[in-house]
Amino acid sequence: MPVTKKTETEDKEKKVAKAGKEEKSDKKDETILTSLEDYIKTASYLGTKVITPTMRKYVYRRRLDGLAILNTLLVDKKLKELIDFVVQYKPGEWTLVCKREAGWRAAKMFAELTGVRLFTKKYPAGVITNIELPDFFETKMIMLCDPWLDKNALADAKRVHIPVAGICDTNNHTTDIDVVAIGNNKSNKSLGLFFWLLSREYMKAHKIDKTLPSLEDFAGEALILEEPRKKREKKVKEEKSDEQKIEEKFKEIARKDEAGAEEGV
Repeated sequence: MPVTKKTETEDKEKKVAKAGKEEKSDKKDETILTSLEDYIKTASYLGTKVITPTMRKYVYRRRLDGLAILNTLLVDKKLKELIDFVVQYKPGEWTLVCKREAGWRAAKMFAELTGVRLFTKKYPAGVITNIELPDFFETKMIMLCDPWLDKNALADAKRVHIPVAGICDTNNHTTDIDVVAIGNNKSNKSLGLFFWLLSREYMKAHKIDKTLPSLEDFAGEALILEEPRKKREKKVKEEKSDEQKIEEKFKEIARKDEAGAEEGV
């Protein structure tokens, strides 16, 4: 039976809908994919000073310096939806595009582990739309690390009517993205976490028997859970207070010694 455009569209909508189904859970305030600490120490929840209308609903608040803070539970939930969508495709059926240098290391590690086609640095526009090009190929789905930087790949995907999955920061528009994951797409640490989780789940779903490197290998650096600013400030004040108390004790002892010396004269 020949595959019509209508059939392809229906298949695309089914896959998108399947990925978007919410899992029922009693633990609504807990993350699904990994611990909350992993999201915090990789700053995956940290957005930009720009918030587009389509990303506003995911923003929890702004910091004093103007940077947007994404709802971490939504970061986890939307990443789970993206992963559920991506694992429906075999390695040879889809393409990953990551022009942002901060994501090259993690994206390359994912591609090496899974065999998925990857474009870094530059995506050759028209490579999936122009059959006259020598490197033309067909793909069923494209995933983008940043819809703005990877706009050529996004435009090509829209021309051939294939679904697009993407990691969107607060400055991105989600209008043309079929399956949206939200998070910091400008940091090697956050992209390292996203690709580490994607690698883990993709390898599990497709029974790829390889050793998964550590999260720090994907991030390219050691990850430390920093103390929240208020706790750090409180700790500094307490330390200063202790130092002041000790100093006052020494002054009191010195005053007593001076008084005793004067009485003895």
